Amino acid sequence: MKKKILGLIPVRLNSSRLKQKCLLLIKKIPLIIHTYRRAKLSTKLDELIICCDDKKILEVAKKFNAKAILTSKKHKNGTERINEAYLKIKKKYDLIIDIQGDEPLINPSQIDQVINCHLRNQDVEIILPSLKLKKISSYNVVKVVSDYNQNVLYLSRSKVPHNFNKNADYYLKHLSIISFKPNALKKFSSHPQTRLEKIEGIELLRAIEMGLKVKTTIIKGNSFSVDIKEDFLKAKKFMKKDKLYKLYSRVDNE
Repeated sequence: MKKKILGLIPVRLNSSRLKQKCLLLIKKIPLIIHTYRRAKLSTKLDELIICCDDKKILEVAKKFNAKAILTSKKHKNGTERINEAYLKIKKKYDLIIDIQGDEPLINPSQIDQVINCHLRNQDVEIILPSLKLKKISSYNVVKVVSDYNQNVLYLSRSKVPHNFNKNADYYLKHLSIISFKPNALKKFSSHPQTRLEKIEGIELLRAIEMGLKVKTTIIKGNSFSVDIKEDFLKAKKFMKKDKLYKLYSRVDNE
């Protein structure tokens, strides 16, 4: 039987580093709508919904014919936000895909790769993808450390593993797509914040500290989140030459 897969895009209005970034316009389309429309190009998602904390975002979603649901402003992170949305939807799904709302250049094929990986590894509770990079430095980028079987050992904003012997061939950058089994999402959201999660400011460390089975899959390509003004300007530049943009710029994909 075909697995039912739900995509949820958590987003909040009052972003700290770049004011109301989700509503900033790139080619006259709000950033969050770029993310939504590109995710809609995935061949594996059965449904896709924006999970927002403000009616202003809800109204923008309605204007652009995007499905959206209003959630609490009190959530500490996007994972807790999508859990509330999932409970409100009241439908059963086999996998829940957390797609960060600040990636206007997200590649839908990467979403499909994450889903395929989880379908092949159904004993795993959470799948997060990573990209190989030779150089990586920004604290805004989350680095992944995994074992031979691609089980995630740690996540950090620091450059890890530390290149003490000067022989690091690559680093792993976390790509902001996460696949959850519904029960894992429930366990995560009902658990209080953990020590390492608070120190690093990385919500998925809670899952590791809780002992949930988290696995990564290394995929090709590139992606980046819009965290600061420089990221936004880079996204505007890249969008001018982006091939996927033409597929959704004049079509609602609904």
